[in-house]
Amino acid sequence: MSTTARTPTEVDAIAEDHLARVCAADPIAATDLGVGGHESRLTDFSPAAVADRTDILRDTLRRLAAVTPADDVDRVTIATMTDQLSRAVAVDDAGLRVGEINVIASPLQAIRDVFDLMPVDDEADRGAVLARVTAIPTAVDTVIAGLEHRLASGPPIARRQVGLVADQCGTAADAVRATVDRVVAQDASMQRHLDLAHAAAGEAFERLQRHLRESVADRADPADAVGRDRYRLHSAEFVGTEIDPDEAYAWGLDHLAGIVAEQEVLAERIAPGAGVAGALAALDDDPRYRVTDRDAFVAWMQDLSDRSLDAVRDTHFEIPSDLTALQCMLAPSATGIIYYTAPSEDMRRPGRMWWSVPPEQDVFHTWQETTTVFHEGVPGHHLQIGSAMVSPELNRWRKLASFTSGHGEGWALYAERLMADLGWLDDDGDRMGMLDSQRLRAARVVVDIGLHCGLDAPESVGGGTWDADKVWTFLSQAVAMDRTVLMFERNRYLGWPGQAPSYALGQRVWEQARDEFRATHPDGTLKEFHTRALRLGGVTLDVLRSELIGA
Repeated sequence: MSTTARTPTEVDAIAEDHLARVCAADPIAATDLGVGGHESRLTDFSPAAVADRTDILRDTLRRLAAVTPADDVDRVTIATMTDQLSRAVAVDDAGLRVGEINVIASPLQAIRDVFDLMPVDDEADRGAVLARVTAIPTAVDTVIAGLEHRLASGPPIARRQVGLVADQCGTAADAVRATVDRVVAQDASMQRHLDLAHAAAGEAFERLQRHLRESVADRADPADAVGRDRYRLHSAEFVGTEIDPDEAYAWGLDHLAGIVAEQEVLAERIAPGAGVAGALAALDDDPRYRVTDRDAFVAWMQDLSDRSLDAVRDTHFEIPSDLTALQCMLAPSATGIIYYTAPSEDMRRPGRMWWSVPPEQDVFHTWQETTTVFHEGVPGHHLQIGSAMVSPELNRWRKLASFTSGHGEGWALYAERLMADLGWLDDDGDRMGMLDSQRLRAARVVVDIGLHCGLDAPESVGGGTWDADKVWTFLSQAVAMDRTVLMFERNRYLGWPGQAPSYALGQRVWEQARDEFRATHPDGTLKEFHTRALRLGGVTLDVLRSELIGA
């Protein structure tokens, strides 16, 4: 990658002004993105505030349409921003941004989880935490206002998600308390003020919980499926391209069958005659793959992450020298998910892999999670996102805010398969874990599209139209995941349409791009392809195709 700073252009100025306006209007997003200066406030989720944020997108789109690119970097910036912002506006215009509620990415989780990212090292940091905890009641009031607007104006919200988020309200204060305790450990003099603010925050979460259960639930829609029209809007925003739901559904079934066939061959080596389920049970029982201490499991993840970064540096990837190592962490929220958070803009906060361990989980199976470290770390999210953040060519918006799930999650899933090809998953247990991860992502395509678009379910789950019970049966048959975590996954797909298929659908495009590069560049190396791809930073799949496929 180039090490020479690029002279900023008019397009860069538009992009950076857009980032500044978005961060000012959405302080939680600013912290998520690692942009400083907004740590004392929480986001306003009221209908008026959501409309104001949409106006920012519209204004930037108008400005981009009138500007002339100075070079190829500008051209990609315009194409990427236009794709992302236009699809976001389409979702906003359909009324889908106000009153959002689901188990993983709606206002409650945004308010709760932002505290995990806040430092407490100096007085200003700790003051920001106090200010934000104090702001929780007002933020919760805006969440309620958004829900009431959505119920009055539509589109409908799903009753199941209302109940599940109400349950999460009961533990939200505990998650925030973890950050409060970090502050008090640094400065005991703040305890009284923090305790008062935290008590008020707890009352606010309880108020939201009561409102959901006593006022919202009965007015919510008993149906989980959103229908094909709404699904297309969500899918385009997450995947970064328009999909044909019927084609993607059929591909998902075929893709899943191919992964199962691979597992069946491997299962014969692990537990001859026992089938895939027997092989997975044998791996769970194998002491080589069992860790029963949370701290030891984090240490295992950290060691693997550090070793993989050192091993692929300068061989298959051009890793910037100023990209720091991934930090592996346990998250206070305890929902069962695993996720990545990018470094802050000043690199003071490192890139982190978070494991949100359910309270009842006390055994960790490393055969399942080796591939997860590659997905979240190197060469997955940490390399892709971190490389963009330290690039001298990209403006701040492209460094910090340009992310489409189909591109980013597709890359991370591509990275899992790649590490198998590079020999990091030659152990039969670890390879089975990678295949199980791939199998989950293929199953997501099937159940997410099948349920929300009203397609016919396979006979293996009873045929007919998909519903929540058939989704659970299908996932239980398809995936060897802890059942508590798998239930969260099911509820996530029911409430967050279009996001889950973006992983495998994105991986498909990444593999097409690599194969096209090899066909058109017979002397080119895999490292050259990766360098060219990572140099783009975060783009949509439409832009990825135009830049890499057929180039």
